[in-house]
Amino acid sequence: MNFAPDAEQRLRLVFVRGLALQARLGVYPHEKAAPQRVIIGVELAVEDEAAPASVGADDLRRVVDYERVVRAARAAAADGHTLLVETLAERIAAAALADPRVLRARVSVEKPDAFPDAATVGVVIERMRG
Repeated sequence: MNFAPDAEQRLRLVFVRGLALQARLGVYPHEKAAPQRVIIGVELAVEDEAAPASVGADDLRRVVDYERVVRAARAAAADGHTLLVETLAERIAAAALADPRVLRARVSVEKPDAFPDAATVGVVIERMRG
């Protein structure tokens, strides 16, 4: 399974890109002293009940709402100090997978201000429904 929309597999892609948040994140003393900017990306492979050929009901209840994904990412970033970017990404993925229509989650967490000579550093993780 991939993260591309696929009518045959009855999948749609739900995503959030470039979500800029402040988070207390990192292992170094200066990272523990103050929040820092993080950029979060989320891609979800979601069951598409209208695939392969029909149009589903125009009703928010039938889809995975990306506003809920954004709120979950914000809540994870605001939940105290996290040492590892991996842990933050895993928490966001777990929140997304709580919706049974989400089959797979890919989450990136970037720290654009970590090094003055690097555009960004971070991690991408992938989790799937077991």
